[in-house]
Amino acid sequence: MKLRLTGTIAIVTGASSGIGDATARRLAEHGATVAVVARRKDRLEALVNDIEAAGGTAFAVEADITQRPQSEQAVNTVIERFGRLDILINNAGLMLLGPIVGADIEEWERMIDINQKGLLYMTNAALPHLLTAGEDGLRGVADIVNISSIAGRQAWANYGVYNMTKFGVNGFTEALRQEVTQKYVRVGVLEPKAVATELVSHNSDTVKDMITAAKTIPEPLEPQDIADSIAFMVTRPRRASIAELWNMPTSQV
Repeated sequence: MKLRLTGTIAIVTGASSGIGDATARRLAEHGATVAVVARRKDRLEALVNDIEAAGGTAFAVEADITQRPQSEQAVNTVIERFGRLDILINNAGLMLLGPIVGADIEEWERMIDINQKGLLYMTNAALPHLLTAGEDGLRGVADIVNISSIAGRQAWANYGVYNMTKFGVNGFTEALRQEVTQKYVRVGVLEPKAVATELVSHNSDTVKDMITAAKTIPEPLEPQDIADSIAFMVTRPRRASIAELWNMPTSQV
């Protein structure tokens, strides 16, 4: 049986853990060849081995996408190897929380670099190839999915710069969608709420305690839940585009 993504080439950033890891596995199950991009090469290689052991096809690309030359080279490496690009999942992200007053400015810069600049660099490098894929006979459509957050819809104290980065992702996604949707490049944003990943672990112990004290989610989403939503977005018929998808744990208000 031909799978929905047979013959397509996908890039997933931030693929060394969490949502990126789960998404790479899910797209491979749908028949895509998946280029997994991140800095942690050992994790990427383990992921590729797992995907190939399960009958899929994957390729590891070690890159720091906050560096524009490395983002461009990551895309070029995929094109040189496979000759095309059909799907870009901009998943790599960082969440460093805390008060704006007295903040560590370097933490702000790190979030802006990965959450916004990395996404922009990858999108810019990938777009010419996605536009070409939207015109050819394989599917007649290409896809970009940007992973944002509920923090791109609602602001909270102690989330200020993270909010800023994710509101920016939402605005950029919609602007790009309007530019290229009639060229059959679908552009959508996915906004999860609480997901059980290592995202919170990047924070200081003080911030972790703050998050724990604020509200305990009895049953957060799992990375596989987000991966399922991404797969849904990129496997719609050519005529259908999911511009925005909001994922919530049932147990979270």
